[in-house]
Amino acid sequence: MAKVTKDMLIGQLINLDPNIAPILMRAGMHCLGCPSAQMESLEEAAAVHGLDVDILVQQINDFLGE
Repeated sequence: MAKVTKDMLIGQLINLDPNIAPILMRAGMHCLGCPSAQMESLEEAAAVHGLDVDILVQQINDFLGE
C-alpha cells in the first residue's frame, strides 16, 4: 500500500482510499467535498485547522497498514 505524505492533496487521499475521509472528518476537516479542499495538500489543510500534520499522516498510514 502507498505511503501517505503531507504534501499529498486531499483529493488524492480520498481517491487512494475513501475510508480515509472519516479519519479526516474526526480530525475536524468537515469540508472534504469542497472543490478547493480537493486541491489542498494535507499539510495546508492541517495548518488551516490547527492540526499537527505529522500525527495525521501517522494515523492515516497506520490505518492503511491494517
